[in-house]
Amino acid sequence: MAVALPSAACAREQANAATLASAIAADDVAGATAALAHGANARAPLGYGESPLARAVETQDPAMVAALLRHGAKPNTADAGGVTPLMLACERGNGAIVGQLLDARADVRRAAPDGTTPLAVCARFGPAAATSRMLAMGAKAETADARGQTPLMWAASAGNVEAVAALLKAGAQVNRITQAGFTPLFFAIKGGGSEAVRMLLDAGADAGHRGPENTSAAQLAAYQQNWAAAAMLVERGADLAERDRNGNQLLHAAAAGGDTALVSLLLAKGADPNGLTGASRITWVTEANFGVPPPPVPPTPPLLLAARNGRVEAMKLLAAGGADPRFVAANGTNVVLAAAHGHSAAALDYALSLAPDANVADAGGATPLHLVLDGGLHPELEAMLRVLASHGARTNIPNKRGATAAQAAENGLAGVRTIYAQVFADRPSPVLTVSRN
Repeated sequence: MAVALPSAACAREQANAATLASAIAADDVAGATAALAHGANARAPLGYGESPLARAVETQDPAMVAALLRHGAKPNTADAGGVTPLMLACERGNGAIVGQLLDARADVRRAAPDGTTPLAVCARFGPAAATSRMLAMGAKAETADARGQTPLMWAASAGNVEAVAALLKAGAQVNRITQAGFTPLFFAIKGGGSEAVRMLLDAGADAGHRGPENTSAAQLAAYQQNWAAAAMLVERGADLAERDRNGNQLLHAAAAGGDTALVSLLLAKGADPNGLTGASRITWVTEANFGVPPPPVPPTPPLLLAARNGRVEAMKLLAAGGADPRFVAANGTNVVLAAAHGHSAAALDYALSLAPDANVADAGGATPLHLVLDGGLHPELEAMLRVLASHGARTNIPNKRGATAAQAAENGLAGVRTIYAQVFADRPSPVLTVSRN
């Protein structure tokens, strides 16, 4: 059966469409304008259902967008996924292009199939002026997507304080809750900023709301290491004694993170410098490990957590605030052994000033020297070994498995062995035996 060949007019139309698509892809405004002048259709869909206007938006060239609009491109033509040029422009964040589409009367209420609105996308990615203009054009501040997320939540997650202010002024609910249990405040904390958090709190955000796993806003701030947000919540009465899903109180988290401003604030507010980690009432459901919590750790005070993480300034604040330098955990770890994990020579040296025994051993017989060597190569290794050497660390103390620190160095990484030999050059090498079992 013979196949009909395309007519000359059809062939020209296809050629013009191909020329237009190529010109847009190359950001060739003159070429695109010429193709449009020769009959290319500014509304005809391209590959994957994308409109020429959407592809022009992707160039981030306002002149290209203007050329398409002048030749009849429709700002409300969605692609195969339901995304309009306005939503795409908002996501790309080019204020000039967003303005062009709004000038062309793009529909500010037209949502994607999942309910996401241009206002929500612009509130997160776009310029604040565009958020205000969309609201003035009739966009609804409280329109939620399929997950229950509102434009205010999108703005808060990005720390877009100008958009947050505009949405609050337009009546956005500061304490609306998603199906998953998050409020705008939680989005702001998770986003890592502080000014959006402050703005929401000043607008009446509920600092006592509990999110998934019964997590408080202050605990979320600690998880995200958003220390400024945590401080705001402490100032507003966060429970200092409550333990999070890891068994930490806020002072434990601040000490481990090394945020001295928050450590100082917590101590001033009455946090216990000797409070211990412990059982949590939080139920793990959404985190990694298929919702299984981490293995339990012995009750531990903030000082040991600061030492283990190499946070020497936090250690000093805690010691000055009444932390007990003689505390020993159930696994035999004291402040020096904790600091041996910390990859900080300064923290280890300070720990030894608090508990001056470089040969203390934990329940497994490991000394600080064992633990430093087990930590592998890192920039502080040599300095930590020299701190231990200066405090009389012995290389021949066996752990419960019978291995001395000298043997651990000899059998370890070549780089570790080399540095160890430089620091402990006057110590005899261990006699190695070969098992013949």
